[in-house]
Amino acid sequence: MTGLSKRTFLSTPLLAAAGLGAARVAQAQGCAPVAPGPYTPPPLASGPFTPAAESLRQPAIPAWYRDAKLGIWSHWGPQAVPSRGDWYARFMYVPGHPHYEHHVKTYGHPSEVGYKDIIKRWKAERFEPEALMDRYVAAGAKYFVSMGVHHDNFDLWNSRHHRWNATKVGPMRDVVGDWGRAARKRGLRFGVSEHLGASHNWWWTSHQCDQFWPKLGVAYDGAKPENVDLYHAPHDTPYLNRGGDWYTTNPKFHEIWYRRMVDLIDSHQPDLLYSDGGIPFGAVGRSVVAHLYNTSVRRHGEMQAVYNHKALGSGEFIREVGAQDVERGVLEGINPLPWQTDTSNGDWFHSEHDHYKTPAQVLTMLCDIVSKNGNMLLNVVQRADGTLTPESDLLMTEMAAWMKVNAEAIHGTRPWKTHGEGPTEAASGAFQENTAYTPQDIRFTTRGDVLYALTLGEPKGAVRIASLRQANAHDARPVRRVELLGAGPLRFRQSGQALEVDVPERLPSRHVSALRIALG
Repeated sequence: MTGLSKRTFLSTPLLAAAGLGAARVAQAQGCAPVAPGPYTPPPLASGPFTPAAESLRQPAIPAWYRDAKLGIWSHWGPQAVPSRGDWYARFMYVPGHPHYEHHVKTYGHPSEVGYKDIIKRWKAERFEPEALMDRYVAAGAKYFVSMGVHHDNFDLWNSRHHRWNATKVGPMRDVVGDWGRAARKRGLRFGVSEHLGASHNWWWTSHQCDQFWPKLGVAYDGAKPENVDLYHAPHDTPYLNRGGDWYTTNPKFHEIWYRRMVDLIDSHQPDLLYSDGGIPFGAVGRSVVAHLYNTSVRRHGEMQAVYNHKALGSGEFIREVGAQDVERGVLEGINPLPWQTDTSNGDWFHSEHDHYKTPAQVLTMLCDIVSKNGNMLLNVVQRADGTLTPESDLLMTEMAAWMKVNAEAIHGTRPWKTHGEGPTEAASGAFQENTAYTPQDIRFTTRGDVLYALTLGEPKGAVRIASLRQANAHDARPVRRVELLGAGPLRFRQSGQALEVDVPERLPSRHVSALRIALG
């Protein structure tokens, strides 16, 4: 590499300044390597939960989460500034990637103008959390999740352990705190998401250099020792390059992650914590989950917190700990345990060239998820200044109108004997959300003795429901009454083939219609 000579780069003072322990210094200088021991978190505050996996399997999912069904997520931060979409901070350091090309053309070469300079451009000057929360409540959200920190290693709260945070750089405000106050004022449960676990390996690209002229060998700004607390210490464990892993085995980073997660929980007392992956770092990650649970018990007298993690990628996945999260996808059929889809109406960060989901796509996906015992956590794309894109604005307007008529078929419901019927089924698993439903696709929910049938499209003429034919295997009681939410009672016929319901030509809501059905 140039810019820093190999001798300078491997000097003991410089490596020490980069936060490397004596073992790494010795290894870098060619001495016999000494493997660092695992990080052991300090003792937790007292409470019923411990980092043991069996201890964390004990709590049931709290009723508030099972009743909520819809959460809104602000997956928002400095990476919205270039308006080029997700993972900008990583790929601006990858020559040949469109993010790199955009960065060089718009801001300068990443050896001179790096992601640290993008952070300084993020001002969030039109961010109005109170007004936005009113929109989200009207759209049916019962919980709200603020990003706490993305893979970019930038904390959105007043972090005690990290100078790269939103109160000291960029917006100069506690973004997590602002969201939390607005959500709780309106009776919403409040959560935070952490993507920090993957940051160590994800940021490997910032330590590299161009392999061509005119900047051949000139190190990017991530390799400079004065930036080590943002880009992490030099290492050779890249993610998705030469077999790298999502989570690092570096115990020093495990400690960094642990201290910042405990600070996030203690500072903002979330009702939900989302990890973008499996439970990070074994017992270290389980210690954070135990801390989340114990602080919830101290606040409420019982455990009211939810932990979301994924079976996708590395990390520890324990199905009975918290609620499983499926990124941009669904599970098959009715899952016995509550679970969650996390998705976005567009890219994860604002992109000027984005393709957005329509309101119909979001609402039909929501109904399918709820019928299978799941929740939807929906990111609503914001521009860097804090405002909604036109597509996000339209989605919130359409969802508010739909929820005004049909919310009772969603919130507080439970699955029926079968999740639904019809010609269309979504493929199960992550990144499987391009399902085109029809009005003949029906999804069921229940509330007490009431059954709801939701048409995943706008029906015309009659709705035919084979699952409710006479003497069906799900519930043999006869249908006594059928109403269309927002319109009132409808004529129906129940035969040995199906329940047929005549629907009016003028429907009370767009996209999905909900029938309230009384049996007995």
